[in-house]
Amino acid sequence: MAKAEYSDAIALLKADHRTVEELFEQYEKAASAKKKGDIAHQICTELNIHTLIEEEIFYPAFEGRIEADTLEEAYVEHDGAKVLINDIEAGSTQDRFFDAKVNVLSEEIKHHVHEEEMRGEGMFAQCRETDVDLVALRDLMLARKEALTAQAKAGGLPAAKLTAVNLIPA
Repeated sequence: MAKAEYSDAIALLKADHRTVEELFEQYEKAASAKKKGDIAHQICTELNIHTLIEEEIFYPAFEGRIEADTLEEAYVEHDGAKVLINDIEAGSTQDRFFDAKVNVLSEEIKHHVHEEEMRGEGMFAQCRETDVDLVALRDLMLARKEALTAQAKAGGLPAAKLTAVNLIPA
């Protein structure tokens, strides 16, 4: 991935959004359980990497610079997705609720993307109004993304860790 491929950090995140949207569309069209399983795993990997670079680098760069509610909701939305991601990764296409989990994850991600990309008042619009260097941020995020992608290919990523949601044991 060349740095010039993404004009700034927001362009990198938007490209990730489009990749995952396309994967969800492929999942919906997939006919075989094997194909669905492969695509679901790819979705989960992409989302794991995306949430990590947002939570480790992007969101902290804007603490105190954009509306606190916007950031807090993003962390909670991520945690909702992480619960499903971990469950999907631990399961199989033979599980009763597998398709439902992937479908609900898709809906959660659509909502989250809308909140970030909404014109005027969305997170990205707020971020563009700050003095944060989005090109330097892109470089940090891209380096971390490349490392996480290599880790995913080499042996997989660990289960996603929740940041804001406390799960109560059953």
